[in-house]
Amino acid sequence: MTPKILIIGACGQIGSELTFKLREIYGDKNVIASDISYTNLEIVNSGIFEIVDAQDYSAIKVCVEKHHINTVYLMAAILSATGEKYPMKAWDLNMNSLFHVLNLAKAKFIQKVFWPSSIAVFGSTTPKENTPQFTVMEPSTVYGITKQVGERWCEYYHNKYAVDIRSVRYPGIISWKTMPGGGTTDYAVEIYHKAITDKKYECFLTEDTALPMMFMDDAIKATVDIMSADDKDVKIRSSYNLSAISFTPKELAETIKKEIPDFKITYNPDFRQAIADSWPKSIDDSNAREDWNWKHKFSLQDITKEMLKHLGEKYNNQL
Repeated sequence: MTPKILIIGACGQIGSELTFKLREIYGDKNVIASDISYTNLEIVNSGIFEIVDAQDYSAIKVCVEKHHINTVYLMAAILSATGEKYPMKAWDLNMNSLFHVLNLAKAKFIQKVFWPSSIAVFGSTTPKENTPQFTVMEPSTVYGITKQVGERWCEYYHNKYAVDIRSVRYPGIISWKTMPGGGTTDYAVEIYHKAITDKKYECFLTEDTALPMMFMDDAIKATVDIMSADDKDVKIRSSYNLSAISFTPKELAETIKKEIPDFKITYNPDFRQAIADSWPKSIDDSNAREDWNWKHKFSLQDITKEMLKHLGEKYNNQL
């Protein structure tokens, strides 16, 4: 059966690229994009688009019934750095939206749900290297707290009400198509923009801050893979560890210098450093690789070449 999909938060960094990928796979008519405004005209004009507030249960339900939706990707969220500035807004959006979708699934209005978690569920007491799937989780950010609590609710709704919920813990995501959305790993996107426009970048993390990262194409692939996996192969219903590569700002800058020799980087850590220090340096995602055959494709050098190529074309077109 071809899924009839609703993407909530389709105009965000991951949501926008996920929308195009799912439309490519399932057809424009089977993928409904939604968000709270018409700001992303590329998404709005690319297929069916609805204004839906993720915190409004009735609005989601009306959209689900109108388009005969059976699968929801809930991508709306306030991320880590923004969440620290607006803690109650982050809590309300991130938690209310999840409950609305879980309750629609519980009531059998929809059959399958994707909800993204994050490495932000981990904290300073979590093992830093090769962080296990099952380990200590004491998040230090509002975003991380909402994701940890969300994981527990996802597993509960699966065990108690047989809701088919699937989730991955995204690492930092690197993309050239959309600007970052207020996360602590945003430096790894901003640095490429500044390398092209200014030949220099001031990083808000220290040079040796290692964090798990992933190219957007790999993140989208993981999302599609887990949602198309056989039900019996999705054995973890809280959220799967997901990983590709880990690197520091210094290592990233060195790959840029190979392409742009006069690029310079300086370091001026801000409040995001404390957030990054509480997160893992590398992730063990062997469960995802074993259960539904997850494999990443892009190395750091691959990512740098892709980012500089596409952003270079983008900025040249704007001149």
